[in-house]
Amino acid sequence: MPAVTVPRAHGPDAPAESLLAMLVVVAICVLAAGYGRGVHELWYRRGAGAVLPAWRVGAFGTGVLVALAADRGPVHALAESSFAGHMTQHMLLLLVAGPLLAAGAVGLPLSLAAPPPLRRLLARCRAAPPVRRLRRPTTYALLAGAAQMVTLWFWHLPGPYVAAVDQPVVHAAEHLCLLGTAWLFWAPLLGASRHRPPAPLTVLLLVGTMLPASALGAVLTFAPEPVYPVRVLGPDPLTDQQLAGLLMWAPMDVVVLVAALSVFLRWLLRMDRPDNGASAAGPVTVAAGSEGMAR
Repeated sequence: MPAVTVPRAHGPDAPAESLLAMLVVVAICVLAAGYGRGVHELWYRRGAGAVLPAWRVGAFGTGVLVALAADRGPVHALAESSFAGHMTQHMLLLLVAGPLLAAGAVGLPLSLAAPPPLRRLLARCRAAPPVRRLRRPTTYALLAGAAQMVTLWFWHLPGPYVAAVDQPVVHAAEHLCLLGTAWLFWAPLLGASRHRPPAPLTVLLLVGTMLPASALGAVLTFAPEPVYPVRVLGPDPLTDQQLAGLLMWAPMDVVVLVAALSVFLRWLLRMDRPDNGASAAGPVTVAAGSEGMAR
């Protein structure tokens, strides 16, 4: 018999949620304005599309729109009535908004948009030995992957999830953590090539982050009874939980496997290039040597 759900504490008319929504929109607008200012400064100096290609700017703008759409509008209304809707929000933040924002390569534009004193402070921080060690591609990628998996599991434990449903501040913190860790995780994978970890490590990292997420999705999908209190689930609690598990499981696996396959294929192509060049240069060298001997 379907259970009757209790209205969420952070309903669309709650004053606390309205204030938080306004603050989130303002913060995103400030971030977008700073990025746009930095891009304008960069392209004014070096020419449109130089250093930072237009597709990266478009990716960042699209990521901002997806983040806003995930937290507002129809998706937010769906999340208010079901766990599956809430999971849709999470997947949009983790698999769409996060990668798009990471592809935007925000570091240089935001640095150019910052006031000179702040810019100098950031430069000193980046040059500090501990920060330089953390910014090494391999170290950074491993830490970012671990942070994303810990964040994903933590916010889907019953206690933190119920707290996020009941309290607007915790709900905002949940989404901020998911978006932030996804952004950090995808940054070395979609950023400039000089900041990327070695391809074999990248493939292992992608698969390694996919497996815990798949395990969590499987737990939610195959659990014989609801893991969460029925009041935070949809009208049919078990079906709602199973659908949420599938929404985590299937899209995460598809996106990560496609990314891993893409990295692996690019790595194979790069490995073939020196061989092709050597084989092409080989006959020329031999021919030149033969001509020298004939003379």
